Amino acid sequence: MRRIIKVILSLFLLFLLPIEVKAQDTIVEQKQQKKSKINQAATQLKNSLDVNDEVRIAQGYEALAKGFLDKGDVAKSEEYLKKALQSYSKLNRKKDVARVTRSLAKSQETQNKIKEASTNYRAASELSPDKEMEQINSNDYNRLNNSNTLVQDDYLKSNIELFDKKEKKEEVADLYVQKAENSVKRNDKVDAIESYQQAIKYVKDKPEKVIQLQNEIAKVYALDNQFDKALSINQKLLDEAVQKSDYQTQITQLQSLSSIFFQKNEPEKAIALLKKAYQLATKKGNTAEVKKSLTALLNYYKNNGNDKESIRLYDDFFQNFDRIVESDTSLIDLKTFQITESKIEQLEKEKQLKDELISRKNTFNYFLIGAIVLLLLFFGLIAKALFAIKKKNKEIALQSLRREMNPHFIFNSLNSVNQFISQNKELEANKYLTSYSNLMRNMMENSNKDFVSLTNEISQLKKYLDLEHLRFQDQFDYEILVDENLDTDAVFIPNMIIQPHLENAIWHGLRYLEHKGRLLLHFKSENNKIVVLIDDDGIGLTRSKELKTVNQKVHESRGLTNTKERIHLLNELYKHNISFEINEKKIPQTGTIVRIELPIINKVE
Repeated sequence: MRRIIKVILSLFLLFLLPIEVKAQDTIVEQKQQKKSKINQAATQLKNSLDVNDEVRIAQGYEALAKGFLDKGDVAKSEEYLKKALQSYSKLNRKKDVARVTRSLAKSQETQNKIKEASTNYRAASELSPDKEMEQINSNDYNRLNNSNTLVQDDYLKSNIELFDKKEKKEEVADLYVQKAENSVKRNDKVDAIESYQQAIKYVKDKPEKVIQLQNEIAKVYALDNQFDKALSINQKLLDEAVQKSDYQTQITQLQSLSSIFFQKNEPEKAIALLKKAYQLATKKGNTAEVKKSLTALLNYYKNNGNDKESIRLYDDFFQNFDRIVESDTSLIDLKTFQITESKIEQLEKEKQLKDELISRKNTFNYFLIGAIVLLLLFFGLIAKALFAIKKKNKEIALQSLRREMNPHFIFNSLNSVNQFISQNKELEANKYLTSYSNLMRNMMENSNKDFVSLTNEISQLKKYLDLEHLRFQDQFDYEILVDENLDTDAVFIPNMIIQPHLENAIWHGLRYLEHKGRLLLHFKSENNKIVVLIDDDGIGLTRSKELKTVNQKVHESRGLTNTKERIHLLNELYKHNISFEINEKKIPQTGTIVRIELPIINKVE
C-alpha cells in the first residue's frame, strides 16, 4: 500500500513539469485570452531584438524581470536583471545601471545570496545619481554585513525615512516587511505585527499586497499561539473573497485556515478545509493549488496510515486530471512563454554575432574573420558528420545485436510444442504456444529500444522464466527479488541484457540436475547503482563445459559475445559504466553467480 502512495507522489512530480495541453492553440483562440504581463514583455523584447534596439532591449529585460518578480520567481527575475544590467552598461546609462544594480541586489538578498547582494548594494551606492539613493544603498550594504537584527532595524528605519520623502510607497512597504521579519527572528511578535500593519498603510491601493500582509500577520499570531486572532483574520479574508468571487484568495485562505487548525491540533477541521481548497482548485483548474492542497492531504494520510483515503484522493485526482489541465490558462501562458523565450535566446545569439561583426573596423578583418568562421564551420560540419556516422553505425550495430533471435531457444521451444502434441497434451501445448507467442511479441515490440523500464524488464523476464519453468517444471524453481527502495517505474535499464544469462543458467546448469534446482534473480541498489544477481545451484561452469556438444559451445560462446558487444556499444554510446562477471561457486556448493552492475537511469536515453 505504501508503494502505491509513493507512485502517487512520483506522478505528482511529473504533474509539476511543463505540460503540453491538448489542443492548446484551439483553446487560446476560443477563449481569446489576453497575454500575461510576462508574455507581453517577452513579445516586446523579441521585437526589440529583431530590430536590434539596445535601449528597448534593456527595458524589455527589466520588464521581464519585474514580471517574474511579481509572479514570485525570483531566480528568473535575477537572470533577466543581469541581462538588463549588461545592456544598460553597454549603453553607459549610469542612472539605469544604478537602479538595476539595486534591483539585482534585492533579488539576490531574497534568495539568501548575501555575498553577491552585498557587492551589488555597494556598487549601486557608488553609481547612485543622488545622495539619498547613495545613502540608501550604503545602508543596505552595511545592514547585510551586520548580523545584529537591532542594528539592521536602524538601517531599515533610515531607509524608510529616505524613501518616505521620495514618496516611494512600495519601497517603504517592503522595508517594513523586512523589519517585521527581523522582529520575528528575535521573537518580538508585537513589533512584527505593528511593522506589517505599517506596511499595509502604504499599499492600500493594492488589494493583493494587502491580503498577503494580512496573512503574514495571521501567521505571527499563530506563532504566538493566538489562534483565535489568526483564525479571525483568515476567515475575514475568506468571507471577502467569497463575496468578490475571488477564487484564488478563497483557496489560499482555506489552506491558511487549515494550517492554523493543524497547529491547534484540530486535524478534523484542518482536513475539511484542505478538502474544500482541493475541490475548489480542481473546479477552477488551478493546478498549482490542486498540487499544494493534495500534497498536504496525502502527507497527512500517509503519516496517519490512512492508505484507503489516500487512494480515494488519488482516484479523484486522476478522474479530474484532464479537465484541470485543459482549464488552467497558466499552463497555456507557460507554453506560450517557453516558445517566445526560445525565440529570444535564438535572437540573442544572432545579436551577439552581429555585435561582434560590427565591432570590426576594416574590410580585411571582416574577410579574415569570415574566412576563419567558414573554415571552422566546414571542419565542424565534417567532424559532426563523421561523428554522426560513427554514432549511427554503433546504433545500427547495437540494434542488430539486440534483434538477433536465439535459434537454440526457438528450436527447443518448437520441440517442446511438438513433444506436448505427440503426448496428446493439447492443453499444455496450447498454453505453451500462447505464452511463447506473447513473449515473442513483446520482445519484438521492445526490439527497437535501447532502454526499458525496470518494471517492463522484470515483466519480460518473468514471462520468459514461466515459459522455461513450464518446459522444465521438474528441474527448477525460480524467485525474483526486488529491493523496496528501487522505484521500478522510474528506473530504466538496458533491454535484454539479463535474459541470455538466465538462459545459460537454465540450459547449461539447472536442466542437468538430478534433483530440482533453484534460480534466484535479485535486483538491488548498491552504491548508486543497480546490481543484478543471477544465482543458480546448477552443475556449474566446469561440469557444464564437459557435457556440452560442439554446437552448444558455439551457441553459448556467441550468446556471451553478443552480450559483451552490446555492453561495449552501450557504454560508448551513452557513456555508462555497465559491467558483468560470471563466477563459479566454490566446492561443496555448485552453480554459478552472475553479477551485472548497471547505472541508475531516471529517463529513457
